[in-house]
Amino acid sequence: MTHLSMWYRRVGHTSLAPVRWAAAWARITFFGSVMVVRAFSPRSYGPETRYNLARHVYIDTAPILGWFTVLIALFTLIITRIVIVTSENYGLSQYALEMVVRVLLVELIPLTAALFVALRCTIPNGAALVEMRRMGHFRTLRRRRLDPIAVEVLPRLLAGIFACITLAVLSCVVAGILAYLAVWGPTSAGISSYMHTTGRVFNPMFTFIFVMKTLFFAIAVSIIPMASGLNNIEDDGSRESAALQGLVRMFGVLLILEALSLVGNYI
Repeated sequence: MTHLSMWYRRVGHTSLAPVRWAAAWARITFFGSVMVVRAFSPRSYGPETRYNLARHVYIDTAPILGWFTVLIALFTLIITRIVIVTSENYGLSQYALEMVVRVLLVELIPLTAALFVALRCTIPNGAALVEMRRMGHFRTLRRRRLDPIAVEVLPRLLAGIFACITLAVLSCVVAGILAYLAVWGPTSAGISSYMHTTGRVFNPMFTFIFVMKTLFFAIAVSIIPMASGLNNIEDDGSRESAALQGLVRMFGVLLILEALSLVGNYI
């Protein structure tokens, strides 16, 4: 790891922009692979890691759960109303609910949850890693015979994945209930039709793509900011530089994942 880090910094400072770009993505890919292995290794979860994991799972999820749900509820009501009115104007009201399910639950909510978690949690955590490294906190942990990757990085990464998946699942449930109420109102008369429409949308392949997209969104918004923070090669090592690099790279990956899901679902 030490020789690889030295090579990475040397390439970053002396090479042309395309080479630096390729080296940065190679480092992110390597970092992601290492973190996946560590996440599935029981030896990574010492007492300090377990404590930090529980703490970050709570502070990255609980404070934003309530008001993010409220925002999603308002967003759902607005989008549902727009779709219903537009469908009625064009004589396509029978397709309104299916359009809401496809556009809102499948496409918008996972992306919204991923971006929200990134801006609220994982990008600031990646920038915090830059500050820890600059202030010598990692060296202090090593002197205490503790692995800084396991103690500080792994808990933040897993907490980001947990927060993203939790927000996406909760938002889909809330949006699904509100979409039904917006179309049918507080009555059980439309449950059969609603379940039939939802089941027609979520066929096995569509469901598989949806689950994988949500999972890869969560992994992307967690790994890329952390890797950008740990591997920031700017001369000043500033928090702002790491946050900006993480945001740009993460946004590009999210766009690619969204495009691939659209290709798989509709082509």
